[in-house]
Amino acid sequence: MVTHGVRRWETLAESVRGVGKKRNQDWFTCQGSGSGEDPLLLAVADGHGSARYTRSEIGARFAVDRFVGRAELFARAARDCHEPGRLARLMTYARDDFPRALVQDWREAALGHWDRHRPVADAGTPEPRQSEKLLLYGTTLIGAVLTPWLFVAWQIGDGDLAVVEHDGTLSRPLAPVEEDLGDETESLCGKEAWSAVRMHWAPVFDQARTPRLVVLSTDGLSKSFASADGYRQFVAGLDGRLAADGYEGVREVLPQWLEQASKYSGDDTTLAAALRHVSTVTGGPPDRAPDGPAVVPPMDTERKTET
Repeated sequence: MVTHGVRRWETLAESVRGVGKKRNQDWFTCQGSGSGEDPLLLAVADGHGSARYTRSEIGARFAVDRFVGRAELFARAARDCHEPGRLARLMTYARDDFPRALVQDWREAALGHWDRHRPVADAGTPEPRQSEKLLLYGTTLIGAVLTPWLFVAWQIGDGDLAVVEHDGTLSRPLAPVEEDLGDETESLCGKEAWSAVRMHWAPVFDQARTPRLVVLSTDGLSKSFASADGYRQFVAGLDGRLAADGYEGVREVLPQWLEQASKYSGDDTTLAAALRHVSTVTGGPPDRAPDGPAVVPPMDTERKTET
């Protein structure tokens, strides 16, 4: 049975600046409780940051803000769409129309900012092409919407979405078939960027099977490990620490974990996570994987030796 208006998730989020960087070019948000009236919205964005993307920290903020605007509308439409036929239409919208609308919103925000803050040009300097303006704001984005009936997420570019299911199974549903090489990644500033957006669609037909942990992070975290296995161990360790210490205990040490990761990756590092209130669904104590890790400091896992 779905309980309306009950807080279903607790959230924690933190972002640290990369070692040697002048500014943090990541941005993030956690909003809502996950109830029918107040859906949970999570998003992280990673401005590209190199010399070609001089306004990417602004682009990252635009990405998160514009995602929230579109996600709020989507969640409102999803509130009454838990019937199978209506869900199918909503899925089509989420797959095809949502990415186009989101990219268009972001482009309008970036070009509007350019118009308001255009650099002083020498006489005779030609106006940059639109693609050149957008390039300055280049950023990745991962965003998620969680309601009592639906869990949907979108991603363009690198970074990670990790999900710990009710039984402790861990997955990365938006991981690409082939990892990006080096610092190359898809971007909101790319041509036809909407076509590069990946979507995870997961209706919730049984409340007891709702995921218990959802983690979004920029690639500053995953790059701190030598392999994807190291990142998976981190998420499993985070799940174990949340079960043992609760989210308040983890919230206190999360900045230290991210700072440690940033030392290895050299990149800005951001994490936004949502922990499900198991008691609102089952009335029982938090569950955990029978063979999952106990109190394992997540950063004591495999580390990358080269950055």
